[in-house]
Amino acid sequence: MAKITLSNLRHSYLPNPSSDDDYALKEIDLDWNDGGAYALLGPSGCGKSTLLNIISGLLVPSEGQILFDGANVTDLPPDQRNIAQVFQFPVIYDTMSVYDNLAFPLRNRGRDESVVNERVMAIAEMLELTEMLDQKAAGLSPDNKQKISMGRGLVREDVNVVMFDEPLTVIDPHLKWKLRSKLKELHQRVKATMIYVTHDQTEALTFADQVVVMQEGEVVQIGTPVELFDRPAHTFVGHFIGSPGMNVLTCEVTDGTAMFEGHAVTLEGPITGNAHAASTGRTEIGIRPEFVSIGKTGLPATVTKVSDVGRHVVVECHIGEHRINAITEGAAPAKGDAVHLEFAPDQTRLYIDGWVATEPTPALQATEKEG
Repeated sequence: MAKITLSNLRHSYLPNPSSDDDYALKEIDLDWNDGGAYALLGPSGCGKSTLLNIISGLLVPSEGQILFDGANVTDLPPDQRNIAQVFQFPVIYDTMSVYDNLAFPLRNRGRDESVVNERVMAIAEMLELTEMLDQKAAGLSPDNKQKISMGRGLVREDVNVVMFDEPLTVIDPHLKWKLRSKLKELHQRVKATMIYVTHDQTEALTFADQVVVMQEGEVVQIGTPVELFDRPAHTFVGHFIGSPGMNVLTCEVTDGTAMFEGHAVTLEGPITGNAHAASTGRTEIGIRPEFVSIGKTGLPATVTKVSDVGRHVVVECHIGEHRINAITEGAAPAKGDAVHLEFAPDQTRLYIDGWVATEPTPALQATEKEG
């Protein structure tokens, strides 16, 4: 295992990039600690697979360095980086038995057969493959084939990092939860550094201790699943994580006060940063549906849709042209009802050009620490 450091990393597929728009990866600086479980999360085309290929050595970055435990590996090919990679589609040998598939990475490196057997049996037990060890891989279901692929990545004890590139894409939805849980269990048992690439927030948030959220080649936030949900640093994070995502509402800022549809909205705390930016940049209020309540006072709205999703009810409302979702667990209004919406002040934030521009009051910070 290894600590992985990305230093001043940028990459463009163009020979002579001249602006930020020419870069598939904008400048990235981050550390992944030895033994951690990390996820790269973002929509298709955001740069996460490009970043994974740079870490693995399949791509050489246009700028910057990749360090494994402080050693510069930027120009090393994949076979010299001591990594394991599990791909979207299972990479296995159909004509081999499950046992021989798991043993192959060790035998290929000349390991003693007693060591091979010990590791294969241990990984097979972890992945619930023990009863299939004598079967040919060709006849197995897609989820079991992907288990083998995962096992081939985990069977070696000397790898610097195990990387998973959308490994559950081809798995039936009803089996995904089982493999997600198994992968989390595996990390806790083998303690290898793991990086998981996905566009699925559920996969990322259930697997990773730290999630790197990417948009258009840029890292917009790094944090724990709780941090990403509780305090999105960017409107993209708030919108992308959560179901439904954070309400993002265009507003105006006048004398330090956020005005939405003619109403002053209480924010979590003072507006930070350049005051000029609040008057020249794009200003928006961000509030998650979980913190929008329906009451007798507040912003007047009209209910346009009511969705009972089992655990709670999502009430879609409109104030002017703005759609606002609220989540309630009690009795819900009906479509067409006139209601009032209240925003929890400690969860209502101002965003300028996408980035959070308020900070919690000291009293709120103290409360969060106590919680």
